[in-house]
Amino acid sequence: MRLACSRVVIRVGARMVMDTQETQQPSDTYVQSFARGLSVIRAFGPQRPQMTLSEVAAACGLTRAGARRILLTLAHLGYVSMDDRKFSLTPRILELGYSYLSATPLWDLALPYMEEVAETTRESCSVSVLDGADVVYILRLSTHKVMSINLSVGSRLPAWVTSMGRVLLAGLPPAEQDRVLAASDIRALTPHTVTDLGELKRILAQVRADGYACVVQELEPGLQSVAVPIVDRGGRVIGAMNVSGHANRYSREAMLDAFLPPLRRAAEQIDQALRRR
Repeated sequence: MRLACSRVVIRVGARMVMDTQETQQPSDTYVQSFARGLSVIRAFGPQRPQMTLSEVAAACGLTRAGARRILLTLAHLGYVSMDDRKFSLTPRILELGYSYLSATPLWDLALPYMEEVAETTRESCSVSVLDGADVVYILRLSTHKVMSINLSVGSRLPAWVTSMGRVLLAGLPPAEQDRVLAASDIRALTPHTVTDLGELKRILAQVRADGYACVVQELEPGLQSVAVPIVDRGGRVIGAMNVSGHANRYSREAMLDAFLPPLRRAAEQIDQALRRR
């Protein structure tokens, strides 16, 4: 089986499923020009790989003069190139994401154990962390395309409706869990999506008790996954690992029987490696 390993592909364009609101910063600590520069970088993505100056300005709510200054600065630093009056990101932009990944112990430690899980289950295996109301993929071994969207390192999905997200939410203190749920865009994505807040909280309590989350066709028809927590030496849930596959290949019970034991073994090995680090 050939595994497609996405280790350094950082998506810096528009967020995939949902976008969290940026918190307004106090005037004495908020560097507006820096924030505008980041907004220009984030404006590029799958739907907008190249843009003219006017398109960048419109996408970011900037004047043409302001967008031009930012683009020329990014070009001078090697993060943007221009061809036929159209701007695009350069491969050097990967340095920004790699700085995070290289400083994240999970990135180094988890991959060998993920490979074992993917080989055993013959399904895609991923690791993610919580960022606001989203999960962000930091490692992914893909064996099949199981979603209509292309998931890679840096992809974001809403935490409340994903197996890894529910594992991460279940590990939060109650007040923080409530805050994230309140900031989430909870709505029906499929006929199976749980949207009642009380039921979601009950599910998260069960996830915390069981030590795993299983989501069947709530995010997208035909998609199901099971996830387990990754815990640091202090007992804090810092990440989640899942296996995902098509619902037509496994029942929920068969998926748990096939996927949960190797996931739990791998998570325990990662936890032990984190404690030794």
